[in-house]
Amino acid sequence: MKENSTSPYQYKRVVIKIGSNVLTRKDGTLDVTRMSALTDQVSELHKAGTEVILVSSGAVASGRSEIRKHGKLDAVSARQLFSAVGQAKLINRYYELFKEHGIFCGQVLTMKESFSTRRHYLNQKHCMDVMLENGVIPIVNENDTISVTELMFTDNDELSGLIATMMDAEILIILSNIDGIYNGDPGSPGAAVIREIKSKKNNLSEYIQASRSSFGRGGMLTKCSIAQKVADEGIPVIIANGKRDDILIDLLRVGSDTVCTRFIHSGKSPSSMKKWIAHSEGFAKGEIHINEGAAAMLLSDKAVSLLPIGVTRIEGVFEKDDIVRIFDHCNQPIGVGRVAFDSEKAKKLVGSQGAKPLVHYDYLYLD
Repeated sequence: MKENSTSPYQYKRVVIKIGSNVLTRKDGTLDVTRMSALTDQVSELHKAGTEVILVSSGAVASGRSEIRKHGKLDAVSARQLFSAVGQAKLINRYYELFKEHGIFCGQVLTMKESFSTRRHYLNQKHCMDVMLENGVIPIVNENDTISVTELMFTDNDELSGLIATMMDAEILIILSNIDGIYNGDPGSPGAAVIREIKSKKNNLSEYIQASRSSFGRGGMLTKCSIAQKVADEGIPVIIANGKRDDILIDLLRVGSDTVCTRFIHSGKSPSSMKKWIAHSEGFAKGEIHINEGAAAMLLSDKAVSLLPIGVTRIEGVFEKDDIVRIFDHCNQPIGVGRVAFDSEKAKKLVGSQGAKPLVHYDYLYLD
């Protein structure tokens, strides 16, 4: 944990994801009072020297509350319509609220496809680095007006995880409408918040309801999955209640004991390249299937590359430097990597001894 010696807050750079259920009322309208309170807190952090990147939901819900009458639309068309109107309303509100504090914010709209190549990934990082260097708060959201179903993020929890790792954040805070991960049904007597989760191997599905939020696309299972993955990449994650007064101030103050669930980071920090690859499974163009011995070597504590001799078959069509999924001898996915050959050459190398790695260790991420 790094501390800013001139600030009462623990971290220098934070990513804060604000969920739809935090920013909207039960009727779907934008909760301006809550939005104003969160903006006040972010402004205090900003003035104390903490760099804040906001990943904000609420555009679709905001647009839905404005356009009460519309024709019969399919799900994608409705999402495009509501987000087009709602995003303008949302970012304008943020702009005015931050302006009251003498702070500028900027809009960053992105899509899952924008993370599919290393060049696009670094372009986005550079944009937000420039904003932060000039005291501007980036407000990130998915560009729902362009995204279609197969290209959408699971939800903004997934996007916030990508942003946190891309921007080398020191912590990711996911604000929802409950206090954290409970050890049972939150409405049941005796259920309590799990205060710390130390390993991504922990199976929390028995505690978490799979239902989605009223206005967002995701749910607590998604939040937990993303949080465990980001923590495994060296960034601690907090899931907390965004409707609690002064929640951000309380969470980030040195010595805080605010009720929440903290996912403890692994202590390791992969390279920037590996962080990108870790979140690139959705862009995979093909599959590499390996034998039992190769799987055992990859999953050991040794830094080993994936060699052709351990490969049993190649599936799909891909080019050199594309992302591929890696499956073990039981057909279970064990990781992703950036492949060194196109699929035609890779198929010719299957089982070959003494050949160069299909996936070098530096470009390999294992689950």
